[in-house]
Amino acid sequence: MKTIRVLGISIAVFVLTATSCNKYLDVEPDNRTVINSIDKIAQLVGTAYPSYDYLSFAESASDNAEDKGPGVGTSVDTRDRPYVWEDQIGDGTNTPTNYWNGCYEAIAAANQALEAIENGNYGNQVLQYKGEALVARAYAHHMLAVFFAKSYEIGGANDSPGIPYVTKPGTKVFGDFTRGTVKSTYENIIADLEEGLKYVSDQNHKVPKYHFTKAAAHAFASRLYLFTGEWDKAVQHATLAAPSGDFLSNLRPINTTFKNMTSGEFNAAFTRSDVKSTLLLANCYSTWTYNETARYGYGARLSRMFTEANVTSGLLDNKVLSYGAPNYTTYKYLYYFFYTGPGIGFPYIMQPLLTLDETLLNRAEGYAELGNFEASLADLNTFYSTKIRNYSPTQHAVTLAKIAAFYSESDPKQGLIRTILDAKKAEFLQEGLRWIDIVRRNLPVKHNVINTEGIETDMILEPGDPRRVFQIPEEAKIAGIELNPR
Repeated sequence: MKTIRVLGISIAVFVLTATSCNKYLDVEPDNRTVINSIDKIAQLVGTAYPSYDYLSFAESASDNAEDKGPGVGTSVDTRDRPYVWEDQIGDGTNTPTNYWNGCYEAIAAANQALEAIENGNYGNQVLQYKGEALVARAYAHHMLAVFFAKSYEIGGANDSPGIPYVTKPGTKVFGDFTRGTVKSTYENIIADLEEGLKYVSDQNHKVPKYHFTKAAAHAFASRLYLFTGEWDKAVQHATLAAPSGDFLSNLRPINTTFKNMTSGEFNAAFTRSDVKSTLLLANCYSTWTYNETARYGYGARLSRMFTEANVTSGLLDNKVLSYGAPNYTTYKYLYYFFYTGPGIGFPYIMQPLLTLDETLLNRAEGYAELGNFEASLADLNTFYSTKIRNYSPTQHAVTLAKIAAFYSESDPKQGLIRTILDAKKAEFLQEGLRWIDIVRRNLPVKHNVINTEGIETDMILEPGDPRRVFQIPEEAKIAGIELNPR
């Protein structure tokens, strides 16, 4: 059996080191750990997930943030710059460069595992880890494409630069990396996903929610196929993500269990691995919302999503909490600490990456695009039955007539899509998913700005604006990677 060596002190903590170029995309073959068993491959694949998050820059750049005014909150660079769509310098926690690094570190781990599997002789027992590595590699590349390349245009040429799709472990510091095109990037993502889906399994995971199980892989597929406009596939994979097709019993219990919790209980419970709706969790170093009362973020205007009636004619039952108005918080993230010394360490969160709530709404959107309005409405009503205060089907059921009246929209398909996108906007506030829908649906983003005299104006990030694509790290030029236009 051929053994594979990977960089790192241990395979449980896969760390990239070398030069700044290596830090982004490559692996220097040095200080190796021998990969010569299925158990070691399993441990390595378990590190093939981004260890940093996109929450701060994705949420701040989206319309899930607002200016609360001068003197309100504090200046937080990782909020301030994304809010005005300025590039961030450096690779500190919560920055786009930090997330870029985390994704490519995850990809490197997946590639090392896949090479070990290819060169070993482990039999069928190793196939589930091959599947997990392939799907994890597809996921990390897709998230990079969401933030650092133009969005996939359904029916378009998609010939603008994509992101480097890395499929082999690095053997040198300076590699030949090219961005390819958006088209080729998505072709590679889909190829990895579809191959990985053949093998992913729910077996042999101590904590399944930290891995791409079958349900998590199908949920990711439902998201991906919305980007490519393959509506049938989005619907099929969304359906396969729910246990026995049952969404209702497995959605976030916003108007029941969660509502009855104290704020502290809710904070401790929301990102636990036993939340049925959560399909994939990631352990991420982050200071997102940690002791922050930032000027730009969740404020009084956004809180109206929960205090004013929506298309159902009811009120969402999400917790509306505040550090002191207008500094609101969803209080979703419980912070943990990795201690490096007495009283010294790094904060981290458990971030839900994929949920059944998003997946159900993905299916609703797929049905709407296919013209199956009845099925789309059924999914919306399943969703809202777990979100609306004192939910009553006779009073709160969403209908095409309600949608037309609420949005002044005569096209039922467009009305359904607006309803679905608004449902996601509220449900995933402070979770960063709104940006995914903004780029996918080419939505404009409006931000208010209040000057020192209290005068308020608006600025709009229009479709086609190059600032909608986050800048690739400056250091990546060392590896021959072209930056995004500005």
